[in-house]
Amino acid sequence: MTLANPAECPYYLISRVTLQATSAMKKGLAAAGVETVKPAYLGVLLSLWREDGLKVIELSRKAGLEPSTMTGLLDRMERDKLAYRQADRKDRRVQRIYLTSAGKDVEKPVLEVVEQVLAKMFAGVSETDVENAMNLMRQVLANAQEEGKQ
Repeated sequence: MTLANPAECPYYLISRVTLQATSAMKKGLAAAGVETVKPAYLGVLLSLWREDGLKVIELSRKAGLEPSTMTGLLDRMERDKLAYRQADRKDRRVQRIYLTSAGKDVEKPVLEVVEQVLAKMFAGVSETDVENAMNLMRQVLANAQEEGKQ
């Protein structure tokens, strides 16, 4: 691996793909009329669409975000009227996160945008290559997370 050429640097490629994907998602969400949904919200929304009312720590783990990152993200999602915090009935120290009706209503259009953007990004890439790329990204992410713990 040579780092002299940006196109040969894995970090450069990862960051460029991320920037392009985020830009495409923003444009797609705006065009679909769901501009209150930001690409950064997707991990949380995908998790809550699957299981609403998660504890903050559970949601953080499922969305792949640090608990400290969750606080600001949840503040913005509450501001955008997509989710709200509520004290757990059994333990008032624990906060659970619930979708608002608006948070539930955007599921279909948001998922359609995500599918459209990903279809364009992976056009011409075989299903096997996509699966291999996802496995590779999971391993790189796990390595990076482990490095961050040291």
